[in-house]
Amino acid sequence: MEMREINPWNWQAGFGFAHAKEVTSASRILTLSGQCATDANGAPQHKDDMAGQLQLAVANLGEVLKQAGMDYSNVTGIRVYTTDMDATLANWASLIGPFAAVGNTPASTLVGITRLFSPDLLVEVEAIACACGRST
Repeated sequence: MEMREINPWNWQAGFGFAHAKEVTSASRILTLSGQCATDANGAPQHKDDMAGQLQLAVANLGEVLKQAGMDYSNVTGIRVYTTDMDATLANWASLIGPFAAVGNTPASTLVGITRLFSPDLLVEVEAIACACGRST
């Protein structure tokens, strides 16, 4: 599999995402449901703590990737839904850190919403990932 970033501008570099990711020769595409700051039983965690919620949501995303035999380097795009745009942007490093650690800058969309499935949740992150060759 080969991935190529498409960036007609460079202002996004400070946010750790690409305007587009082109994937060629992928043998598997994984569409991940939105992950929130929930425990293994689905109970919301880190009430009123955006940094904590972003970290746990991305960790949950990482667990789903792991179960599929992938990791953050396979993610080509993320969509972030937030009830608090300012707090999300102020804590953006909590979200993008695991991707940056593996040198990945996924395509990204950030959307402000009124609420998630629980009023205690502030953010939800969904993703698309691609891989080649192996299957689990």
